[in-house]
Amino acid sequence: MNSHVIPAADYRRERWRNGLGWTSEISRGGGDPDWDWRMSIAEIDADAAFSRFLGIDREICLLSGGGVDLCFDDGTRHGLEPPHGRHRFQGERALQAELRDGPVQVCNLMWRRDRVSVRLWHRPLVGSMVLFAEEGETWLLHLVAGQAVFAGDSGLAGLSGGDTGVLCSSVGGRARYALEGGGEALVARITAV
Repeated sequence: MNSHVIPAADYRRERWRNGLGWTSEISRGGGDPDWDWRMSIAEIDADAAFSRFLGIDREICLLSGGGVDLCFDDGTRHGLEPPHGRHRFQGERALQAELRDGPVQVCNLMWRRDRVSVRLWHRPLVGSMVLFAEEGETWLLHLVAGQAVFAGDSGLAGLSGGDTGVLCSSVGGRARYALEGGGEALVARITAV
């Protein structure tokens, strides 16, 4: 995979597997449909069950709205509080999303735990940010709000709020990506296991 920027207008919108919500797919890595990882934005307009995904780990991060409670079938609850509450869990777990105060949008990052490991951070962007993609790593930089440009000769387009950069290592080694701008971002590092 080559590094590239995906404008928000290019995300592929599709129904959830269970038909109870919508997802705008941002990007996926690996084969299709047998992906290694997938990042999307879910629109939750009403209380709804989440689909189960065997062998998949997930991390959900609130992007907008008044919050949502993730209610698992074992009785545990985890609240996603504004502005960017998040929770990591196994995709096999059955759960219901219960809205607190109207519709929400969440970032949904999923990965096959036997193929890749994932770390997700929420970061303010004030001035410069530098990411190093080591061999075998992919970075996802979803600009939640603001504007940013890649410095130097990366050849990558700038980012506006809602756009995502997919940043890969160079052939045979490390790649450096410098970003300048203002706003906030979700940054994920995906590493082969």
